[in-house]
Amino acid sequence: MAGRRRWVTGWRLRAGRERAVGGSGRVLPDARSRLSVCPQAVSGPGRASFPFPYTPYRIQEQFMAALYAALEAGRVGIFESPTGTGKSLSLICGALSWLRDFEEKKQQEEARLLAPEGSGQEEKQPLASGGPACPNSRDVSGEPDWITAFVQKKEEQDLVHRLKEEQIRRKKREERLEKIRHNVQLKYAAKRKRSEEDETKRLLQLSKEILSEGAGAAVPEQLDHIEEELILAEYESDEEKKVASGLEEDDDDDLEEEHVTKIYYCSRTHSQLSQFVHEVQKSPFGKDTRLVSLGSRQNLCVNEEVRRLGALQLINDRCTEMQKNKHEKKSDAEVEGKKRRATRTVCPFYSYEQMQFLRDEVLVEVKDIEQLVTLGKETKACPYYGSRYAIPAAQLVVLPYQMLLHEATRSAAGIVLKDQVVIIDEAHNLIDTITCIHSAEVSGSQLCCAHSQLLQYMERYRKRLKAKNLMYIKQILYLLERFVVMLGGNVNQNPSCQAVSQTGTELKSINDFLFQSQIDNINLFKVQRYCEKSLISRKLFGFVERYGNPAPAVKTNKENQKLAGLQNFLMTLQQGSCKEGPLQSPPVEADNDQLRAASPLMHIEGFLSALTNANEDGRVILNRQGTIGQSSLKFLLLNPAVHFAKVVKECRAVIIAGGTMQPVADFREQLLSCAGVDPARIVEFSCGHVIPPENILPIVLCSGPSNQQLEFTYQTRDLPQMMDETGRILCNLCNVVPGGVVCFFPSYDYEKQVYAHWEKTGLLTRLATKKKIFQEPKKANQVEQVLAEYAKCIKRCSQAGGQMTGALLLSVVGGKMSEGINFSDDLGRCVIMVGMPYPNIKSPELQEKMTWLDKTMPRAASQAPSRVLIENLCMKAVNQSIGRAIRHQKDFASILLLDHRYSRPAILNKLPQWIRERTQVKSAFGSAFAELRKFHRGKSD
Repeated sequence: MAGRRRWVTGWRLRAGRERAVGGSGRVLPDARSRLSVCPQAVSGPGRASFPFPYTPYRIQEQFMAALYAALEAGRVGIFESPTGTGKSLSLICGALSWLRDFEEKKQQEEARLLAPEGSGQEEKQPLASGGPACPNSRDVSGEPDWITAFVQKKEEQDLVHRLKEEQIRRKKREERLEKIRHNVQLKYAAKRKRSEEDETKRLLQLSKEILSEGAGAAVPEQLDHIEEELILAEYESDEEKKVASGLEEDDDDDLEEEHVTKIYYCSRTHSQLSQFVHEVQKSPFGKDTRLVSLGSRQNLCVNEEVRRLGALQLINDRCTEMQKNKHEKKSDAEVEGKKRRATRTVCPFYSYEQMQFLRDEVLVEVKDIEQLVTLGKETKACPYYGSRYAIPAAQLVVLPYQMLLHEATRSAAGIVLKDQVVIIDEAHNLIDTITCIHSAEVSGSQLCCAHSQLLQYMERYRKRLKAKNLMYIKQILYLLERFVVMLGGNVNQNPSCQAVSQTGTELKSINDFLFQSQIDNINLFKVQRYCEKSLISRKLFGFVERYGNPAPAVKTNKENQKLAGLQNFLMTLQQGSCKEGPLQSPPVEADNDQLRAASPLMHIEGFLSALTNANEDGRVILNRQGTIGQSSLKFLLLNPAVHFAKVVKECRAVIIAGGTMQPVADFREQLLSCAGVDPARIVEFSCGHVIPPENILPIVLCSGPSNQQLEFTYQTRDLPQMMDETGRILCNLCNVVPGGVVCFFPSYDYEKQVYAHWEKTGLLTRLATKKKIFQEPKKANQVEQVLAEYAKCIKRCSQAGGQMTGALLLSVVGGKMSEGINFSDDLGRCVIMVGMPYPNIKSPELQEKMTWLDKTMPRAASQAPSRVLIENLCMKAVNQSIGRAIRHQKDFASILLLDHRYSRPAILNKLPQWIRERTQVKSAFGSAFAELRKFHRGKSD
């Protein structure tokens, strides 16, 4: 390792002296990357053509060319390509074309450097021409020339040696994968071997069970085994481990496989990632790309015992514990003269040999998450860890946002970003995503529950816990106690019975919160590390599982009697009742009931981690409501750039892509500028839509049929005349627009209010004669049903004809139907936006964000940064909603923006380019209605 580090350092020094910074304004830090890369301007020449499964649109060619140039020059790109324009395929073919060319040029450069002596020798001359060096002569750095020559020659020799090693490793890997790809017999022999091993293990387990039945102590042994697993293992801090095993860490580093240059592709959901993988499979790169799909344990685990836990955090902790047991098993067996420990559960799928086999299978053929899980079940290998073994050799790694954007998760997954390419797709909510990932909230009920559980745990196992474990448990108990005090309560009393004397919301800086809660003397970094390494939340969950509910099968003894307090406490929490009054705790999502009630410490760990952020980057919100149980502590991240900065700094290039990226000012200012990205390194690309201009009609409508000016502000939108005017506009539109009409309202409450008003005035009845009316449900599990009925109604009306012309869907901006739902063809022939959906500026979180922006961001010429934020949040929501209608080349739709404020140039400029270029501003309803009628009649002919 030491030799390797010296080689890298020497090469960097030489590169700094010999080569000026390239056109990208950036010197690549890795010698291997530098061998074949010559940075060029984005506008410069790139690839002339790209492999594509069909003849690409012109905008797709432009997209791929711009992407290729950005990757070559090491830029940070903001790429916008509307949905329906083949963005995924453009990303695949553009990025993988660059990677293929990069690898070819790198191999050519390696071949040149590894050529036999005598060829290319003139390029390796380290000294300037002018005869032999004088012993006393010196170069510009002040070193004697003979030393400089010796150092340079040594560096070149080391470089050649390193390249030879890389070449050997690459050839071995390619030969191994090629063998697996073509040698079917080897594959089936491995499967047969696994089947035989499984049968042997099954027979062995059966014989053990028969023997144990003969012995009369099966039940006590089982109980001892469970009890053993609940006790915390001896804990060593990182400092102690470094002193004890510093040498082994270096050895492990040497054994790690080298990461090839690769592309990390991220998206929001697993379904979007699976769709992307299917696009790769269909592309010209589908057969020869080494792709690995990463996912959470919840998606990849094949151990049914672990999967049954349901909640992600419980699955994570149980998996980590079983893996730890696997590693501890050998060392425990080797210890002599000690009492034999109870056997701990290990995962049967965590087999190094089988996971290596799964790794090779993954690299040989492109597979999505579902195929990876199926392969894991067939091979009896863990897909979660097996897929991670494939990362170093993979060319394309597909993973969810959270796994890449959260540093601890990234590190645990074995993701190395140094000089790699990152593409973040569906990135319109990137800032919000980073903020949410690094924010955390805990309720008073969770704090009190965790304190009671942990206190009971400590009392039961006090004599069996090591001193360091007891010390950290006491620190955590103290933290929980102080957090409850900050909310105005007492940790030893039922939170549902403690009324809050003064309700309201209070914001504090991190430092103020730490000082006022009197925990500034505790090292939260060490506590956080302890929680992570000791798996204390998992142990506590197991403890509550066993003792939190009455267990009639276990005889009551003195220790169990001590736990009666815990059982009673948990029961009162679940019932939410007490002697003092019928106070109820707030409703909780059903999916999280078990996790929140039984393992609140898992949530609290996230809050402790959030408190380790820098003081200026976040705020703590104390939300006091009704009772202590209903009150909460929340950490709000104000500066998401601090977490994104590490990604941008390490990567060779970063591409932020999406169907609707406007307005891009937030990405430039809040994310990239604050992350320290040089403005010269940022490049923007936005392409038009594949539809012809005549297939879309966007209109800004300033007034209604009765000449009522349309301005849906908080002060005017509740007026009866405004709601009446909106109803009249819809009645007129439903007469001329066939198929489906989707109308977006700013909020659920306003949609409900307008609906009730129309019902009262009879407007709803008039609307229903033309189109059947549907409302967006609040519950996510009802969305599919409403959409299905909406689509059936439109199809039935188009086939039957008659007076009913389709359906009207009343939706909400930011709701279930404003993102991710396609209203293509007849499902959305007209999209209406009622008013401007500005966020609630009375929200304490938003107010704090606005204050922070005004203090930290430079003021624009006309507006304060906080005002720009409000407008951008509004227009992002609008753009996401109105983009639902046009989904393919032959689709057509009209878009109606109901508010005169949309006609302002500053607002119009924040619409997507392909919509903005075709937008008409109509001051009177008559001319707008005539345009709409002409447009839809022309399309129906």
